[in-house]
Amino acid sequence: MADTSVFARRLIDWQRLNGRHGLPWQVKDPYAVWLSEIMLQQTQVATVLDYYPRFLERFPNVRALADAPQDEVLALWAGLGYYSRARNLHKAAQQVVNEFGGKFPQTRQELEKLCGVGRSTAAAIAAFAFDRRETILDGNVKRVLCRLYVQDGNPQDRKFEQQLWQLAESLMPSANSDMPAYTQGLMDLGATVCRRSNPLCGKCPMADMCGAKQQNRIGELPRKKTAVEVQNLPLYWLVVRNGNGAVWLEKRPAKGIWGGLYCVPCFGSLQEMYDYAGQSGIGWDEMEECEAFTHRLTHRLLWVTPFETRSDKMAEGADGIWAEQGEWQAYGLPKPLAKYLQAVCKSA
Repeated sequence: MADTSVFARRLIDWQRLNGRHGLPWQVKDPYAVWLSEIMLQQTQVATVLDYYPRFLERFPNVRALADAPQDEVLALWAGLGYYSRARNLHKAAQQVVNEFGGKFPQTRQELEKLCGVGRSTAAAIAAFAFDRRETILDGNVKRVLCRLYVQDGNPQDRKFEQQLWQLAESLMPSANSDMPAYTQGLMDLGATVCRRSNPLCGKCPMADMCGAKQQNRIGELPRKKTAVEVQNLPLYWLVVRNGNGAVWLEKRPAKGIWGGLYCVPCFGSLQEMYDYAGQSGIGWDEMEECEAFTHRLTHRLLWVTPFETRSDKMAEGADGIWAEQGEWQAYGLPKPLAKYLQAVCKSA
């Protein structure tokens, strides 16, 4: 194994010269760092750059976020996906206010107590905001370590995961002040140079000490996870409009697809939709079947068939509201529904 101090020094020097700088969350404010780390989970930097400033403008500090209604948080999150992140973000903000006096804890162990914050995310916050000697281990870092130090194992094996954690911990620089540049360097090297496909080995500061390069195993490491089979899921939407053109929306359950968002009544079978419509005084012959379309989630392919109808019979309640076109954005509709309704309005 190469000298770990050489790795850390090279990475820090490379990051300061060639890494990503000027990102809006590259600050010492733990709230801003935490917010970015949650948004960046399974989401590309380019996408987060669009959402992050709007979120920070509306919720400039942790108390503002904690005090906001969950619906408003979800509405601003709409389109980012993985909506449990938004719900956990809101809960964690309330934890910081209620359990930590409005100040973010500074250690990884304490940060891990926050909803939605795992070990690697907690380490990133601790390193960036508080210069703590804590290592991250996200997908990009795993790829760098597996190639550089020829770590060959099943990525879904917990023992192999622990082996990578131990290696990552052994590589950290000794000076706390180097941790932000080092941590950013790990992220940057994996994201921009040691990429999954077409890695830029000619620009890598570790090329001469890369075991996978020497053994011609770059395309082999790290081992790929077993592919998750994509599930085909039929959905039926009941798109109800009243005499004013407002659309009937209902709050989705917290768990499941589009958890916590407002959506038109959504069903897994035609019979469920017909039963619901009947209870609302809508006959099956009053519904017009529209052209079906697909929408891809990470491991699901949704086959959506909308049925449109006109009715004023829906009774507003805790989970149901009439929303006019100008109000849709405030409720944070699922991306495919927002797109569908916009298309319907244009053709109307």
